[in-house]
Amino acid sequence: MNIHEYQAKEILRSYGIPIPRGRAAFTEAQVERAAREMGGRCVVKAQIYAGGRGKAGGVRLTGSADEALQAAKELFGRRLVTPQTGPEGLVVRRLLVEEAVEIAREFYLSITLDRQSSRYCMIASAEGGMEIEALAEKSPEKIHIVTIDPLVGLRPYQARKTALSLGMTGKLCEECVTLMMNLYRCCLEKDCSLVEVNPLVVTGSDWLMAMDAKINFDDNALFRHPEYQEMTDFSQIDPLEITAGEFDLSYIKLKGNIGCMVNGAGLAMATLDMLSEYGGSPANFLDVGGGAAKDRVAAAFKIILGDPDVKGVFVNIFGGIMRCDVIAEGIIAAASEVDCALPIVVRMDGTLVDEGKRLLLESTLNVLFTHDLAEGVENIVRMVQG
Repeated sequence: MNIHEYQAKEILRSYGIPIPRGRAAFTEAQVERAAREMGGRCVVKAQIYAGGRGKAGGVRLTGSADEALQAAKELFGRRLVTPQTGPEGLVVRRLLVEEAVEIAREFYLSITLDRQSSRYCMIASAEGGMEIEALAEKSPEKIHIVTIDPLVGLRPYQARKTALSLGMTGKLCEECVTLMMNLYRCCLEKDCSLVEVNPLVVTGSDWLMAMDAKINFDDNALFRHPEYQEMTDFSQIDPLEITAGEFDLSYIKLKGNIGCMVNGAGLAMATLDMLSEYGGSPANFLDVGGGAAKDRVAAAFKIILGDPDVKGVFVNIFGGIMRCDVIAEGIIAAASEVDCALPIVVRMDGTLVDEGKRLLLESTLNVLFTHDLAEGVENIVRMVQG
């Protein structure tokens, strides 16, 4: 789960991490008023669920309240396109107005999950303010990584060693140690999958400050944090993904034209790989789960059909706990509501597979059955392209 920069900074502030003085604004008038509070010279920052906003023109340094107002007029409603949004971009509906801070040095600092070791790791670099991925590829020696033992957590000596490696000394080093320890505590208590500060800066007055912040929450821990639901900006999320969330479906919108309904994340990933291998283009990742009821299957199929880019549907089901007849009933129920005429290729096996096939064959749907995954993929790609 993503949140906006201004929300992430408020969380950091609650953990004693210094942030610039700022206000979130939802209207042009609020931007102008906030700019006057900052003394006129301020930074107006677009709030979207993606990085790279500065290069896309989403961050403006202004010298007066009038300039801030003009920036707001240009940014509100604009579709900001960054490398993380894709070509369609995201619409700016919120802005963050912050005081302008004199920056002496910039650093990168984050705590994230290392999938290989299944542990948190702290990543730091003296080269802040740029893409850490590019830096890691070109100059990996400039990246400092500390893998954190979950039994003992981040230790002060580890934080101090990292701060020293960034070139911090004396009082500034000790402040950085405290900041790193607080960042780790935030990560644990808020169930974060990522807490990123880029850049972490030393100001002209020799203070540490988080100039930008990104926090991602672990979706599997949301049940412990009902307050996170109120932080979601649904304007930044694809409507189909919102609907999928209401039915607890694992759905991700992709760029292709072949809708996919699969049970099991591993099988779903394999299905997407096969479609790409055969020249097809998946329109989504969708895992209906191992024991979905008819209503949930119907909701999943309607979500696929609700995507205007979808020109055909590939259903790949192995019925273990999931019954094939339930899959068939859900597909038929969904298709009858939206009058589906798209070609559907079904590769189905397992529990009550014959009953599932019978139900689909007796329906009015344009269904083709296959027993082999490669054959099914080849058929749906041919039907969509043809």
